Amino acid sequence: MKTDFIQIASYASKAPSGHNTQPWKFHITDSTITVLPNLDVALPVVDRNNRELFISLGCAVENLCIAASYFGYTTHIIECSIEAIILELTKNDLTIEDSLFHQIEKRQTNRNIYNGNKISDGILQQLQSIPKENGIQFYFTEINTPFANTITQYIIKGNEIQMADIAFKNELLSWMRFNKKQVEATHNGLSYLVFGNPPLPRILARPIVSLFLKPNAQNKSDRKKIDSSSHFVVCTTQRDIIEEWINLGRTLQRFLLKVTEIGISYAFLNQPCEVAALAFDLREKLPVNKEHPTLIMRIGYAKQIPYSPRKKIETSLV
Repeated sequence: MKTDFIQIASYASKAPSGHNTQPWKFHITDSTITVLPNLDVALPVVDRNNRELFISLGCAVENLCIAASYFGYTTHIIECSIEAIILELTKNDLTIEDSLFHQIEKRQTNRNIYNGNKISDGILQQLQSIPKENGIQFYFTEINTPFANTITQYIIKGNEIQMADIAFKNELLSWMRFNKKQVEATHNGLSYLVFGNPPLPRILARPIVSLFLKPNAQNKSDRKKIDSSSHFVVCTTQRDIIEEWINLGRTLQRFLLKVTEIGISYAFLNQPCEVAALAFDLREKLPVNKEHPTLIMRIGYAKQIPYSPRKKIETSLV
């Protein structure tokens, strides 16, 4: 049974995370898998209250549930707290395979410029109808509408604040992997391949990349990426609490696996949600029923990119 559980945990570990920190540990018993936050890889500057970390744990939990079903287990969450998310797995005779299982290993965040093609109304309706956990809503808006233009303005403001913050830039740089040696040494972080950059020695790459971590350069890049996309998706929570962050992660992962299945690309532009003053203001400005804007994505169509590095599951077991 434990062999199955290790495989299931391995699929859970393929969830997305900020800066690809992979902020989870797994504890396995004969009947449970516990998902634990790994605060050693927290991002105290960009994710000051660990909100995005707990969203990532929610994504991992959803992967775990989908994979468990594939391997013939029913899952039941018996604890969900700041310390741990404990899932009890029960073997069943009736395997109900979720089609999204086969997308777990294919899913990827695509930060490139997209091709500008629009997503059809029919596909948007499919995405809007994805089941959501308690307290969670997703709002869609086409690029270059007033709703979307407001979001773009706040992304630009977010870049101006974050890219002027030395601590933010140092944290980001610490998670960038500039060459194959760094990637193979860590199996986490933001690989040079994902950004389409050539490999460079760290001593050269860090100062070169630092030159581009400036508000004007970042805004120019993000405007191009936004203009090439089809829609923004704003993910909200009712109360902005840990339980809802985990619920958002579960809903988000279903959404990301579904867009992967359809052939749609996505990338996060969370700057306005990460800067407290902007998030408060954005909540008042957007037509989101006074809910908390918690994540922002752009979606559209693009060519596949290299996959981010991943740690072996054995390194995440405790």
